[in-house]
Amino acid sequence: MLTINADQMNKIDENSEKLGLPRVILMENAGRALAEYAKRRIEKLEGKRIIIVAGNGNNGGDGFVAARHLAGYGIDVLVILVGEEKFKTNESSLNWKVLRQMTKSIKIITKADPGFMDLTKRNISNADVIIDALFGTGIKGKIRQPYSKVIDLMNRSKAFTIAVDIPSGLDPLTGVVHDKSVIADTTLTFHKMKTGLIDRMDITGEVIIVPIGIPPEAEIGVL
Repeated sequence: MLTINADQMNKIDENSEKLGLPRVILMENAGRALAEYAKRRIEKLEGKRIIIVAGNGNNGGDGFVAARHLAGYGIDVLVILVGEEKFKTNESSLNWKVLRQMTKSIKIITKADPGFMDLTKRNISNADVIIDALFGTGIKGKIRQPYSKVIDLMNRSKAFTIAVDIPSGLDPLTGVVHDKSVIADTTLTFHKMKTGLIDRMDITGEVIIVPIGIPPEAEIGVL
């Protein structure tokens, strides 16, 4: 099976932009695929407690898009933003701004809320489905707080857990867990298999490769 690493994926994203396909469309495609998978995979998703645990990078942005689509299906969604409301990419920032205005269909918890960790613990403990959108392929080394505590809470939950692209904490190149990792039931990885996902079903669960509309020409000179 052909695999790619994080640097190759970033280059493919850059090449897609050069071909006229903005990254925000790739994020839209990824987030919509997440929502569609959850709706298809989880029996009677309506009425379930759905939580998206997000960071402030592109992985979180994919989760924000998924939240919007799930809300569009009429499903109650809670987004827990573990990072600051200072986003690493314009695409993530744009999608967060949309969520912030969806005050009737999406609930949000952020670090700025009083009792953030208590709220997070209570909601994760009672979740039926968790979408892990904390970290993407850029994770390295020891995980700082409050991310570390939140990962512990997610792993103690009995919820069905879906990882976005790669379980948060798993090294996408080597498959090594340097500190700790989310233990997923399913991992939806985008475009092609990431090298670190191979032979780590103990962490990833079932791995599903999801196309997000990247042109084959974007791979020229990369793969």
